[in-house]
Amino acid sequence: MHSNWRCDNCGDVPPFHVAEHINAEIVGAVLRESESSADRMPLWGPWPLPSGWTVTGVGWAGDDRSGVRATALACSGPEPLGGGPADLVFIAEQPGVGLGTRFAGIPGIDPGYLLSGTLAGHGVSSGPHAKIKVGGHLTPLWCVKSPEDRSAYVSEAKGIWLYAVAWPASAGYLLAEHVVLHDLSEGVPPELVFGAPSPYLHGGA
Repeated sequence: MHSNWRCDNCGDVPPFHVAEHINAEIVGAVLRESESSADRMPLWGPWPLPSGWTVTGVGWAGDDRSGVRATALACSGPEPLGGGPADLVFIAEQPGVGLGTRFAGIPGIDPGYLLSGTLAGHGVSSGPHAKIKVGGHLTPLWCVKSPEDRSAYVSEAKGIWLYAVAWPASAGYLLAEHVVLHDLSEGVPPELVFGAPSPYLHGGA
């Protein structure tokens, strides 16, 4: 007997928790949970928020034994091309968690094989597809093959995986604009705007 959660496809994985509501107090509670872990995880959020966008959810993966091993922040706003609704989820995770690949809709636990192009049909070109500022550093993002209803980008920041997953797929064009990710564990801007809970963070992926 053991306390690990088990995925039929990936094996043992840490459980994923999602706050039912979202506001500054709930973000603070998630950050305190992360700070209690041996390795504090960043909680990446766009700041300043793109025009018309709000923060719509927060989640984390881990348990009392392993601590927080991944964080996720959802944002919603107007789709940059068509103007309809769009959603973005930013994920920071340690190796071996599998949260980012779940939301991206790609196989496996870690995306390294995608970035190296070792799996036929899933490889990526050598050059990055977007660049955003993450924690004060210009960071390249690579688009990986994902289901047609979304676009998924992968990188590394602070030595761990960074994912940005967008619905619909065209919402990924937002990352071609001036997006800056701020680690909310270093301070939550009091002007941060919150919206209705994201359906994607609550199991809609």
